[in-house]
Amino acid sequence: MTLNLTSTQILAGIGALIVWSVVWRLGARKARRAADAARASARVVSLVARVLLMGAAFVGIQWLVITHPGNPKLLAVVLAVPDLIAAHVLTRALTVTSLDTTSRRGGGRR
Repeated sequence: MTLNLTSTQILAGIGALIVWSVVWRLGARKARRAADAARASARVVSLVARVLLMGAAFVGIQWLVITHPGNPKLLAVVLAVPDLIAAHVLTRALTVTSLDTTSRRGGGRR
């Protein structure tokens, strides 16, 4: 069996392969961007859930200590610990420790 292809058919086949590869690469990039966006939003939701959970825990412990008075040192500790944690978090968030650098394409050092 022999194939008799004209030069037009060969060029059309090569063109179709090029178009297919370009579409495939664009689809892969779009999928990668969508996955990165999904990961970023999942991080935000996870962070919000952890913040709410810890806030509820602090409020619950403080409520127990305040409603059952008796030890002023325990009351001072229970009211001061969340403030210290919040101060630490805010200080780290508002302190610039390094400059952001742009990464090179390819990820390697040159």
